[in-house]
Amino acid sequence: MKPYKFIISGGGTGGHIYPAIAIADELRQRYPDAEFLFVGANDRMEMDKVPQAGYKIKGLWISGLQRKLSLKNLMFPFKLLSSLFKSKQILNKFKPTVAIGTGGYASAPLLKIASQKGIPCLIQEQNSHAGITNKWLSGKVKTICVAYDGMEAFFPSNKIVFTGNPVRQDLLDISQKRNEAQSFFELDPSKKTLLVLGGSLGARKINELIDASQAFFTENNVQVIWQCGSFYEEFYKDKTSKTIKVHAFLNRMDLAYAAADIIISRAGALSVSELCLVGKPVIFIPSPNVAEDHQTKNAKAVSENNAAILLKENELNETFETTFLSLLTSEEKQHQLSENIKKMAKPNATKDIVTEIEKLVSNR
Repeated sequence: MKPYKFIISGGGTGGHIYPAIAIADELRQRYPDAEFLFVGANDRMEMDKVPQAGYKIKGLWISGLQRKLSLKNLMFPFKLLSSLFKSKQILNKFKPTVAIGTGGYASAPLLKIASQKGIPCLIQEQNSHAGITNKWLSGKVKTICVAYDGMEAFFPSNKIVFTGNPVRQDLLDISQKRNEAQSFFELDPSKKTLLVLGGSLGARKINELIDASQAFFTENNVQVIWQCGSFYEEFYKDKTSKTIKVHAFLNRMDLAYAAADIIISRAGALSVSELCLVGKPVIFIPSPNVAEDHQTKNAKAVSENNAAILLKENELNETFETTFLSLLTSEEKQHQLSENIKKMAKPNATKDIVTEIEKLVSNR
């Protein structure tokens, strides 16, 4: 029998690329002889990240619609037609068994053509508010894997499978790594540790908040692991001190999570899924500058279960210090948030998604 062939498309941001690679890795474990091909957007980060993970990728000339009037939007119809044509060529040549989409512009033309050709398609939606691409594709695909309740608002309910989002497997047993983490970051074990995460590029408002709160943290005996992001490294690298550790990136996320007593984070879908697994008290400060304000919706889905605290960017000056202090001084509140967020974790998400793909393979 010929080996199975899987075509996978997702990209534009790490939030779409990481799940796509995690799914491919799990498929490769189950089908060692399978062939894989990724399809991405020509000038986006997947063109580097996917080959680094050991997979072939083809690029499409495609980008998203800008929310404001721009020249780029005038090019969109041409890019879409070009991408549909190239997707058809790629599919005719590769002849996949199943097509998988994890969101992002490139998955729209590829999965549209794949579904028209009768190739079984599965999409994975990471957010609590579905993206445009996945909403557009949902009518034609066979299976839609989701990470939040209530997704019937966006998708046909008979296609939905609640799996959760793929997450790093090295986060499953961080409780064993506390001592290693404290020495790795040169922390004082007698002090509480705050971990601040603003995403790989950084988050301006969160960085300004942490910078302005340094004296406040010192007064309250709190040490900080501050991931400021590559974009802001020049501004903040000289703020490193005995109690404030500034990093552009955190290469050992498992140790950063293990060291933390409290975490401040954006509310991208994968961050939220990771933090559910980590099970520490979290203060979410969602970015208001994302499509459909989906980060606020992701954070609300957790905070409404009394599993995290949600602070809006425009309220930080008035509310941050009192909110943080009341959490810092209440072991009971920390324990409550920690236990509740753990209940929302889906550690087997990748395996469950691949099991759904297997069903499509066997039905074929």
